[in-house]
Amino acid sequence: MESDKAKLLPFYLVIDVSASMSGSKLEQANQIMPKVVDALADAPILSDKVRFGVIDFGSDAQVRLPLCDLLDDEVTLPALNVRGATSYAAAFRLLRAELESNVKQLKADGFQVHRPAVFFISDGEPTDRDEEWRAAFRDLTENFPIYPNLVPCGVDDANPRTLATLIHPASGPKAMRMYLMEQGQNPADAIAMIAEILISSMLASGQSMAQGNSGLILPAQQDLPSGISAYSSDDFV
Repeated sequence: MESDKAKLLPFYLVIDVSASMSGSKLEQANQIMPKVVDALADAPILSDKVRFGVIDFGSDAQVRLPLCDLLDDEVTLPALNVRGATSYAAAFRLLRAELESNVKQLKADGFQVHRPAVFFISDGEPTDRDEEWRAAFRDLTENFPIYPNLVPCGVDDANPRTLATLIHPASGPKAMRMYLMEQGQNPADAIAMIAEILISSMLASGQSMAQGNSGLILPAQQDLPSGISAYSSDDFV
């Protein structure tokens, strides 16, 4: 008989910490992890269903919080710090390596693993050569059995057309969406709102799994915080 912990859904926050994120935007970014911990602490049964990890990227990409049970007493939350340029390529390469390693370990530990979910937050354009970051993205999403459900989120000067190309899967019954800050919205406030969406998705997905279902659940348009809108890839063709 399978235990209640038999199936896990890994969530990853992949977040831009380039120079343009300094100030209030970085302050809000640093509030995301504590907010996720608080939300799971209020619904501890769901922490048995999800795991959470953080990768940040600037000139390079780093694993800041290895995939973990956030309610584990041994978990220490890191502080995000600004670091240079905006390498999408580095983020995608490191994410691919983490997905491969983490899923392999979880399966070795006896878990079934649902397709990982990634919330990718950026406030600007990639500084890599176009062909470089696009090739890294293809390696992450094509001919890779552990490809993630990827939800791009844009604030401030993020280019909607660029981010729309990161929605994955972009079509079909399990198509993902993109979340963008509305015009005139404060970018730091928008990051806080995106954190609300991520937490809502984690809780809804965990609850669904606790009831015997599976899959990433994103909030409906009418349930989004004011100041954030959802889009499909078709909206920017």
